[in-house]
Amino acid sequence: MAARVEPIRGVIAPTLTPFNDDLSIALDLYVDHARHLLATGCAGLAPFGTTGEALSAGIDERIGALDRLIDRGVDPKRLIPGTGLTNLIDTARLTRHAVERGCAGAMVLPPFYIKDVTDDGLFAYYARLIERVGSDDLRIYLYHIPPVAHVGLSIELVQRLHSAFPAQIVGIKDSSGDWANTRRLLTEVPGLIVYPGSELPLFDALALGAAGCITATANINATQIAKAIDLQRSGREAEAKQLHESVKKLRLKIQEFGQIVAQKYLLAVWKNEPRWRTVRPPLVELNDAVGLRLRTALDEIGFTPAPLAQV
Repeated sequence: MAARVEPIRGVIAPTLTPFNDDLSIALDLYVDHARHLLATGCAGLAPFGTTGEALSAGIDERIGALDRLIDRGVDPKRLIPGTGLTNLIDTARLTRHAVERGCAGAMVLPPFYIKDVTDDGLFAYYARLIERVGSDDLRIYLYHIPPVAHVGLSIELVQRLHSAFPAQIVGIKDSSGDWANTRRLLTEVPGLIVYPGSELPLFDALALGAAGCITATANINATQIAKAIDLQRSGREAEAKQLHESVKKLRLKIQEFGQIVAQKYLLAVWKNEPRWRTVRPPLVELNDAVGLRLRTALDEIGFTPAPLAQV
């Protein structure tokens, strides 16, 4: 029987990726932001997820950015980088690198370009990935995000993978937005570490044994999300629920303006660093008129960002 993997418990941020004016990754901002998140409430980080514009970054860029984080002192045991691409060879390369650098795991999308694939085909993909990485230290967190990838991971497939490879397939990020699916993962796949991909169903998920959540808005609201989790775990239910309502309001408001562009705009303003506004095409950065509406909307719901950590 495979040993139980101890999960990262709490809020995990899929970190935004800052770019310089020439669209190269702004590694100085990248490291500073990671340190800030870990100092202000994040239990862990998931570099190069959807929020990190992962599929707009090259493989060597992703390897280099992860190396920079670790070489500058970020604990790899607090990192679950995204490594899933559309082909087995490159996914194995990125995943192997994460293992070699000592990361807590790798968050692996299914191969998402070819549609209408079978569970047997997806099972074979992950089995071959495990074989190619070839390490006893490999820990895979499946990444289920059908609204974006249009290739999902059925409950039956997740059960089959976890049963066949209990030492390697250890968890999942469920970004389906479907609470019924998240609930089934928590109740029907014993031993699997489950992170909902949003703070919206957080308390229901915690009650069923979720380790926490991996949520985009942790990039700007980690402190309050982490506090809500702490209140709930300490039995202060009323306070926890009140704070959770505030946390959900922010999440829903940010979604209206676009998770990536809205949060990058806000960081550019709060940190007085215009490079934070930059996104890679095909995304388009928020203009000042929309940005003003966003800031007004946050004022109306009473959101105040946490002080910038000295890191």
